[in-house]
Amino acid sequence: MRLTVIGTGYVGLVTGTCFAEMGNHVTCVDIDTDKIAMLEAGQVPIYEPGLEEILERNVEQNRLEFTSDISSARDGAVFFIAVGTPPGPDGAADLSAVDAVAAQIGNVLETDAIVVNKSTVPVGTAARVQAIIDERLETRGVDLKVDVVSNPEFLKEGAAVTDFLKPDRIIVGADSARAREVMEELYAPFNRNHQRTLFMGVRDAEMTKYTANAMLATKISFMNEIATLCEKLEVDVENVRVGIGSDQRIGYHFIYPGCGFGGSCFPKDVRALAHMAEESGIKPRVLRSVIDRNAEQKKVLGQKIARHFDGDLAGRTIAVWGLAFKPGTDDMRQAPSRVLLKQLIEAGARVRAYDPVAMEAARADFPKEWFEEEKLVLVDHQYAAVEGADALALVTEWKPFRHPDFEAIKRLMNSPVIFDGRNQYDPHQLAKQGFVYEGVGRGAYLVE
Repeated sequence: MRLTVIGTGYVGLVTGTCFAEMGNHVTCVDIDTDKIAMLEAGQVPIYEPGLEEILERNVEQNRLEFTSDISSARDGAVFFIAVGTPPGPDGAADLSAVDAVAAQIGNVLETDAIVVNKSTVPVGTAARVQAIIDERLETRGVDLKVDVVSNPEFLKEGAAVTDFLKPDRIIVGADSARAREVMEELYAPFNRNHQRTLFMGVRDAEMTKYTANAMLATKISFMNEIATLCEKLEVDVENVRVGIGSDQRIGYHFIYPGCGFGGSCFPKDVRALAHMAEESGIKPRVLRSVIDRNAEQKKVLGQKIARHFDGDLAGRTIAVWGLAFKPGTDDMRQAPSRVLLKQLIEAGARVRAYDPVAMEAARADFPKEWFEEEKLVLVDHQYAAVEGADALALVTEWKPFRHPDFEAIKRLMNSPVIFDGRNQYDPHQLAKQGFVYEGVGRGAYLVE
């Protein structure tokens, strides 16, 4: 098939590259000419394991191309809309980019086509896109058949390529037999082992995406609230987690307590779903609680550190391991590290931070004065971060942080204090090695 993917952000670039890998001819379109120039030069503007190799291979084999001119793809069979839908002040998804793309498609289309919403959009957006395209076609005096489909993405940052090529499920919302046939053919290579495609109505598919992310975010916030209670009751939440996870009805996924969730999806999508509920006259009590709990959870590490030093962080040096919102990505959007660093620096502390991948993003995101005044120093190795530090805070659970050399850490630090924002370390073992340790929902394990 000849496919056009509009938007070369995280979703669009992975989608276009992986469809090309399956033998389709894909044109990726973006209004950002600098990004297009990077991609044409073989440079991938995001960090995603495996993506660069696949992209380079398909560019070389002429299955994948990039352009800023959508009219060059006017004869495509399938158009994917994969642009951002950031939250507005009230949490509602901003659909201005989606609307603009729909208008562009209506302006250039020269043949019957399927238009696929890959962006995360509120219920009813497919009808909105359909109306915009139909209006533009009517204005041009062109009679073409266009079906709008919802095909939400379920890609985990850090595993997006694998998720796309080996999906758990493929959700397709299609209200016409023609659209369903085209999407069934397009996804046939992904269903050779067993049928993964679930067909449903367009509005059902739109709602499925939001509900999935909100459910996962709810599990995290619920467990974080339990962790807060465990601290008050002198209970180790990690034992509780294992105890409830062994129940197959609950399972172990997304019940890890920690210092909050971030990224471009969960925070945005929970707020958008809550807004949809309010617009429909429903009070989203659970969804609002998920948002509130997560906001509070991001403050937990900073509060623990301040409490340990009796509220006086002036002149203290705090080492921070991990800046990205999760391992496997350089994405710092809504990352817990942002809240922690702001707390520490505003309290007068100096921060020495390290992340295996997100250092360049951190230099671009954090205030310049933090670097100029040496309130924040980004170092080139995890052990360089702890040198001369009064405490270490683990924020992102990258693999190199899982089993570090604690003896070396103890020698390098001013004082052996660890605040574990992901409950990654064994508090009893660290206590034996002379560390003061505090996790999330585990109480404080002090040196005997």
